[in-house]
Amino acid sequence: MRTDALIDALASDLAPVRRRSIARDLSMLGALAAAEITLSLMLGGLRPDWRAASATPVFWWKAIGVGVLSAIGIVAAMRGFAAEGSSRGGLRLFTATLAVVLALGVGLAMGDGSRGDLIARLDWRHGVGCLIHMTVLALPMLAAFVWLARRGAPTDRNGTALAVGAAAAAWGTFVFTFSCHSDDPFYCVFWYLLGCGALTLVARIVVARLIRW
Repeated sequence: MRTDALIDALASDLAPVRRRSIARDLSMLGALAAAEITLSLMLGGLRPDWRAASATPVFWWKAIGVGVLSAIGIVAAMRGFAAEGSSRGGLRLFTATLAVVLALGVGLAMGDGSRGDLIARLDWRHGVGCLIHMTVLALPMLAAFVWLARRGAPTDRNGTALAVGAAAAAWGTFVFTFSCHSDDPFYCVFWYLLGCGALTLVARIVVARLIRW
């Protein structure tokens, strides 16, 4: 078979591909985020002592910290979906921001006057429930990222998968902060970091395989 005929045969079944639009992708993610927050609140996700909690610096440290990390992670992941883009720069910014957020959390933990047995403060029974809750809340966003990545052309699959995992984990934790009953910075640093780290690691391994093209 001649080269021209071979190319025609290979391309005969190809269908037109809709051009990727960053604005359309962000709109879809925004709609998903709004729906998830609304559904979570409708199902009783808002802690009953919301007014009192919102007057404490720990609550705003949690909400703003993971909210900013989520935004940075989303931008980093989106940049990795394009063939000419890379998530690496966003991941470096994410890491630096995480260090600042953790440092602030440690400062709050040292200055809140809380003492006692660290194991008791970790409250592992509730902590495990927090891990499950955060993971469940992260899954819809993780699935959306995988779908968008498969429609794109990521060339750095490992970096993109890492950014996807970090962004989804931070988002799930952000939604969870509105129902988290703990105002102990030590508890929050430990369980939030453990949950986000575990999900990011799993996503790095699994998502890198799912977005191969």
